Amino acid sequence: MLLPVFTLKLRHKISPRMVAVGRYDGTHPCLAAATQAGKVFIHNPHTRSQHFSASRVFQSPLESDVSLLNINQAVSCLTAGVLNPELGYDTLLVGTQTNLLAYDVYNNSDLFYREVADGANAIVLGTLGDISSPLAIIGGNCALQGFDHEGNDLFWTVTGDNVHSLALCDFDIDGKKELLVGSEDFDIRVFKEDEIVAEMTETEVITSLCPMYGSRFGYALSNGTVGVYDKTARYWRIKSKNHAMSIHAFDLNSDGVCELITGWSNGKVDARSDRTGEVIFKDNFSSAIAGVVEGDYRMDGHIQLICCSVDGEIRGYLPGTPEMRGNIMDTSVEQDLIRELSQKKQNLLLELRNYEDNAKAELSSPLNEADGHRGVIPANTKLHTALSVNLGSAAQAAHTELCISTSNGKLVFIADVCWHLHHLGVVPGLPSSLFPADTIIRAVLIFAEGIFLGESHVVHPSIHNLSSSIRIPITPPKDVPVDLHLKTFVGYRSSTQFHVFELTRQLPRFSMYALTSPDSASEPPSYVNFIIAERAQRVVMWLNQNFLLPEDTNIQNAPFQVCFTSLRNGDQLFIKIKLSGEITINTDDIDLAGDIIQSMASFFGIEDLQVEADFPVYFEELRKVLVKVDEYHSVHQKLSADMADNSNLIRSLLVRAEDARLMRDMKTMKSRYMELYDLNKDLLNGYKIRCNNHTELLGSLKAVNQAIQRAGRLRVGKPKNQVISACRDAIRSNNINTLFRIMRVGTASS
Repeated sequence: MLLPVFTLKLRHKISPRMVAVGRYDGTHPCLAAATQAGKVFIHNPHTRSQHFSASRVFQSPLESDVSLLNINQAVSCLTAGVLNPELGYDTLLVGTQTNLLAYDVYNNSDLFYREVADGANAIVLGTLGDISSPLAIIGGNCALQGFDHEGNDLFWTVTGDNVHSLALCDFDIDGKKELLVGSEDFDIRVFKEDEIVAEMTETEVITSLCPMYGSRFGYALSNGTVGVYDKTARYWRIKSKNHAMSIHAFDLNSDGVCELITGWSNGKVDARSDRTGEVIFKDNFSSAIAGVVEGDYRMDGHIQLICCSVDGEIRGYLPGTPEMRGNIMDTSVEQDLIRELSQKKQNLLLELRNYEDNAKAELSSPLNEADGHRGVIPANTKLHTALSVNLGSAAQAAHTELCISTSNGKLVFIADVCWHLHHLGVVPGLPSSLFPADTIIRAVLIFAEGIFLGESHVVHPSIHNLSSSIRIPITPPKDVPVDLHLKTFVGYRSSTQFHVFELTRQLPRFSMYALTSPDSASEPPSYVNFIIAERAQRVVMWLNQNFLLPEDTNIQNAPFQVCFTSLRNGDQLFIKIKLSGEITINTDDIDLAGDIIQSMASFFGIEDLQVEADFPVYFEELRKVLVKVDEYHSVHQKLSADMADNSNLIRSLLVRAEDARLMRDMKTMKSRYMELYDLNKDLLNGYKIRCNNHTELLGSLKAVNQAIQRAGRLRVGKPKNQVISACRDAIRSNNINTLFRIMRVGTASS
């Protein structure tokens, strides 16, 4: 239970997910939020009419307790906290697409102002792993960077895609914080400093992450899903038609356990149990929620939950006392409970009506004809499922195929004939026990993450195409293992009610690859080569678990090779193993090679693995990208120099034009202003060119960062971290040949 204790209405719009509370003087909590036109406002209700001397900050004309901080760029992320413990107060951190500002609000000065080529989409402040000093960690264009209070770059690594959310959490309960990273490729990655220790795949872009307690953390997706993980296990999740704008962990009922607070795009704020996801508190704003934070804003010794809307409305809530828990129930929660009980009542009444209809049908059908209508199927009926590879046809693309069939569906023709003849009156009604009518599959519901739009798929054959088996094409877009949760409706053709079979079948990770003969395929020139201390039989076990191999496949002892064809693009994959334990993977897809190595490492429990790799086509494309990056940097420097020259010229022309005006020399004044007009047009055109150049540069830098991450995924453990670090050093020193050598053999030395 939360008790509202204060409401404020600020006359400033607030940008979503850009709200923070900090004690910028070490004593008074102040609210900072990004607003329109590249500004950040700081609300300080404790010290009225505070004076600021520097030009970066000025007093708001709308409120005396609000100060505005000029950033002059669109703010992309914002947070506050202790960056320099020696100062004794919090620092405000503001990120844009090109820079990171660490701002000392109390002294109205910059701690540092750093250019970040990869941008800052998300930011988090705190300690990471064994790094002793607090870090401002930003996530941008496939890269993560951590800065100390002096602006020194103490942490850098790459991730799979553009970063959208960050959080620090003690994931492995070792007393040290790990970094949670949510990105555009739907993955939540856990970094122990620069090493990935866990990955969880979701169904949409991860927009928010927040630590709860211990190894538990909350998350939100761009499709309206929110939920809670404990390490790699998902506790619960719910999906809404609205978007989760902000999530925060807060103990609202004083039981010592944090609940998940969510602010939604429709203005609703709700609190859910960390264990079940059940709503235990609700409130509503008139506009979308911009952020949810906490702090002792009234300075009365109690921490308040502070919710901010995009229109500038701010509400503070106090948690209920232990005595109030269980005695006070929010009205909206009570209404939800009544609604839930009403729904249960309707379901029970419907079930009771079905039982009554069955009883009537049984009494009116002495020849036991009611069995078919009731959907009563033989007790020994079983459901069989099988997964196979379908190479497709001219009308249908290649895909993985799920076949579902019933165990007593052999006599379809006889059952159909008897049923139709009886209902046409050709033959008298006969007991159904004389004819073992076959069961049919009326419909199939499949729930699976990341495969179907909306995570579910329904197959409902027409009445003329009913049979005891059904084949469902499945095309997973990514190589990840997926659990298929099936609900199959089984009955007779005449049934009005059906028996529902529920079962789960796992789709192997590399199900979109068909086994082919090595003789009929050409071996790709790209390869990864490494040695593992595993028997060939164990490798065969891994193959069976991760690929869909035909039942008659017989793989002999080492040495052997298997060949697969991708159902997505027809590319070839060769896997060879020798008696010595040397394994060679031939594929032109560096991502696939990395996935196979990571899968093997997980299956065999490999902690450290160094490889030799060569991807000639991919490396050549990367070389071209690196040349483009140099070109974009050169253009950027030239454009910046031209803009600086034009800015100086503008000042000079403006002074001359004003001098001419004061001297009433209208002809000269007009001439100077015409020159100013033309120069301004040139500046605008130059700015557009700079923007396009910056966009192209970001795209190229993303490709470079992804290449480093892919080279890292070809290794496991320490060699992986060494490759990423060495690649960055090579790029810093602009040593391209060394970069490619590191990607090939894992080290810069010859």
